[in-house]
Amino acid sequence: MNAIVKILPLILNSKLVKGKKRWASLAIAIISAYQLFSLDGLGAKWGIPSYDTFYQEPRDVLITRVEAASEAQEETASEFKTALEQFKSITNFSGGDLEKKFNTLNSAFKDSENAAENVRSRVDRVVIATNKLLSEWREELNHYHDASFKQRAVAQFDETRLQAEKLIAAMRKAEEKTTPVLSAFRDQVLFLKHNLNMQAIGSLELESTEIQQNVSDLIKDMEVSITEARTFLEELKR
Repeated sequence: MNAIVKILPLILNSKLVKGKKRWASLAIAIISAYQLFSLDGLGAKWGIPSYDTFYQEPRDVLITRVEAASEAQEETASEFKTALEQFKSITNFSGGDLEKKFNTLNSAFKDSENAAENVRSRVDRVVIATNKLLSEWREELNHYHDASFKQRAVAQFDETRLQAEKLIAAMRKAEEKTTPVLSAFRDQVLFLKHNLNMQAIGSLELESTEIQQNVSDLIKDMEVSITEARTFLEELKR
């Protein structure tokens, strides 16, 4: 749930707003506008154009969103590394505050889950921006009169389209790798939650190698996707 939505009740129940309908109405209007036109709001899920499309060219919107998706992937790779380290730490547990260790692992898992969701959302926005740019560009190709110019424009269009498809495929591949890793982490966290003892921890060691391999594969695919994003941006900015 969006952070602004979470604090809405606090805003409406505050002394400043309580009893002052115009302030309440203003707060609701601002939050509604945010939800409809922001990159993270409900409007994005409903297909409503976000505010950046009102003042930026489709090419610039795509560049911004590819950069944001790439940054989200870097963050996600880091979060999954941290979660893996916490998982390894608890499987190697030899004494101390076991509940504290579990809480740290659970927190790392939730951070990884949120990061993965952010990546999915960012990649979706890249797809939307790509389709918008290519649709407008494809339409403009019909307005060329000079055959030579049109041939060059079509070649450039095709090259960009293929690069975009390659980038999105790489992003989706990396994104999909988060699912089995999160499922494995979720299973371990739920199991430990109700079996917080040394015997339960010992049983986790059997799956430790597989989880490490899955995280390693995920990070590799993230790195490939990030490299593809850099290459795509270099070409798009020329």
